[in-house]
Amino acid sequence: MAKKTITRGKFDKLQQLSNKNGVIAALAIDQRGSMKKMMKAADDKAGAEYSLDQIYKFKELVSKELTKYASSILTDEELGFKAMTAKDPNSGLILSYEKTGYDVTTVGRFPELLHEESMTRLAAKGADAAKVLVYYNPHDKPEINNIKHAFVERLANEARGADLPLFLEIVTYDDEIPDAKSYEYAKAKPSLVLDAMKEFTKSKYGVDVIKAEVPVNWAFVEGHTADGVKAAYTEEEAAKYFKEMNDIVDRPFIYLSAGVSAQTFREELTFAGEAGNKFNGILCGRATWRDGIQVFADGGEEALTKWLETTGKGNVEELNAILDKYAKPWYEWYGGLDNINVVDPVVTD
Repeated sequence: MAKKTITRGKFDKLQQLSNKNGVIAALAIDQRGSMKKMMKAADDKAGAEYSLDQIYKFKELVSKELTKYASSILTDEELGFKAMTAKDPNSGLILSYEKTGYDVTTVGRFPELLHEESMTRLAAKGADAAKVLVYYNPHDKPEINNIKHAFVERLANEARGADLPLFLEIVTYDDEIPDAKSYEYAKAKPSLVLDAMKEFTKSKYGVDVIKAEVPVNWAFVEGHTADGVKAAYTEEEAAKYFKEMNDIVDRPFIYLSAGVSAQTFREELTFAGEAGNKFNGILCGRATWRDGIQVFADGGEEALTKWLETTGKGNVEELNAILDKYAKPWYEWYGGLDNINVVDPVVTD
């Protein structure tokens, strides 16, 4: 097998983001708009006064306590600047590069980068990778997707120039099925997720790690539905979708938790592993720390710290145990460490 080439910077940084097994066991706390909503709702329930300082402190404490058990953390600089410095020194750092949300008045959900940032600036701030979220419907109008394709191509060139790994988060949607929790959307989801991954695994996009959705809605898998809920797929069908991902992609991919509960995310990952899915890790956010928001609103820093030292730690360690059993090292897609040719990046004046 011919050796595959990767630049020194990207190789070293991907290793920094991974655990000893080459698996990306990462914590995500880059939520911005949704974090403000969650904290405000928790404060209203607790009868507390909401402030941005609460979010700064929450992200700081989550980072400080939970990166002791995570290989890396994804955060933002806007609300997570304290999390950047509070993390365990052995834990890698991924920084968000996109603006939060999208323009709801424009059809297409187009991505937009932070105007004051660049890959070079993120690297100078200590980032081991840049993460960019793209909302994507692979079956959307060509004039919409062509813009998104060009956007990612430009990102890849910028990442090469900074010698910084690019993590592309793909969140699918279908404007014709607005309720993403419906049976109709559950039926459409496998095609949306698999076709989106098939597109962005192409070499022209230069994506180093795909941050992917689970290809099914777990609440509609037969045997795992709530009482009275019609299943959208059997377990055999769900397993087939997970297996298809192995044939579609040719680069590392990790799963996002997408706001599901810790228990549900563990079930999804275990099912994926038992189905033979070759995922390379996770970027898990709310499934790890969401319940801590109300703890913080009710009891303050001391209560949150105790919760993170117990329940939060337990959430991370339970996920780590699943990763140890099922996740594959990122470099397996390169044929293993012995098959990687690490080179210096090309520098131009």
